[in-house]
Amino acid sequence: MADRLTQLQDAVNQMADHFCNSAGILQQYAPPGQFTGFEKSGSKPPAVTQEEYAVLFAKLIARTAKDIDVLIDSLPSEESSAELQAASLKRLEAENQDAARRLEEVIMKGEALLEQIQQALSDIASSQLQSQSLKSGD
Repeated sequence: MADRLTQLQDAVNQMADHFCNSAGILQQYAPPGQFTGFEKSGSKPPAVTQEEYAVLFAKLIARTAKDIDVLIDSLPSEESSAELQAASLKRLEAENQDAARRLEEVIMKGEALLEQIQQALSDIASSQLQSQSLKSGD
């Protein structure tokens, strides 16, 4: 969920950037106001028209708004959050109990195998001692 919140924050920041940039473009290319005594000569016409900028920023803002809607819809709801967590904890507890049971079985098998190995080593040692005593008794 933290990743979605970060994505949502980034999208909101991007939307703010688009609004600020569009306001800046409007200020940059807006026709100057006419005040008596403050006439300015030699203003050059913009290379890109105001309509093109309006279309560009309208598309950017609309796309970002759709992204924000998708991100908001993907967030979990408050009501289901507690229920989902409880269900997840129950599932994890069941898995944990199952894993504990399997571990106990493996431990029991390992202990039985260790006992067999120790018995076999004891039998081998006894056999070697008997064979050595028979050889030395000859």
